[in-house]
Amino acid sequence: MCYHLKTSFGGTEAVIDDNCGLSKFYSIAGTLSDELKVQFINQIDDADTMSWDFKYKKHRLTLQYSIFNGVSILPQPIKDMAGADKAVREIASLLVKKAY
Repeated sequence: MCYHLKTSFGGTEAVIDDNCGLSKFYSIAGTLSDELKVQFINQIDDADTMSWDFKYKKHRLTLQYSIFNGVSILPQPIKDMAGADKAVREIASLLVKKAY
């Protein structure tokens, strides 16, 4: 499995799986929590999207699920976008090794 990166609005988005269900979203959230010890700060659950915010190495990121776009990780708008982009890529690499 591999992920692909998209750059939009000045930040890097790692699309982990563009065609998956909620079970994969929850599995990825569990991996982030268990292996990277992240704590989800804010969780927004709507009918067709879920956005869970968390901090990783001082960067605010979002784990996002959409029935249209699948699961992705993206940085929140900040001044240190280069550092946040690096954090997004690091997490995506870990998830690829876990075969999501």
